[in-house]
Amino acid sequence: MDLTIQEMARRSGFTEPTLRYYEKLGLLGEVARDESSGHRRYDPATAERVVALACLRSAGVTVSGMRRYLDLLARGDAAAAEQRDLFTSQADKLAAEIEQLRLRLTYLRCKADLWDARHRGDTAAEERAAEDAIRLMDRFTR
Repeated sequence: MDLTIQEMARRSGFTEPTLRYYEKLGLLGEVARDESSGHRRYDPATAERVVALACLRSAGVTVSGMRRYLDLLARGDAAAAEQRDLFTSQADKLAAEIEQLRLRLTYLRCKADLWDARHRGDTAAEERAAEDAIRLMDRFTR
């Protein structure tokens, strides 16, 4: 069953303008139009492609990365090693981002501990939390 642009947006998480933009860039291939209204209709193959792009986007893949993925996909098994490298590279970037997020989370919890200790009047715990925060701040600048 073909999907309207609103249905495709709900399914993929992309906005309607993003779907139009990706179509304009050629990432979606040709999107069929309803003969009477001219509205976009996403057939199952196109819908599958949009959902795959949504997954890539949610993993931080850029538009150029998506284009590279689609180009390699069109080459089939002959591009398997390049696909592997593309996904490995993106996974490494995402792992680095996750590590940075963990660091930020630890910092925020440390600051919460500091303020909790101050609230309780526990100066020793406050000093430890302050020292921990300073050590974490040093890691932000590396």
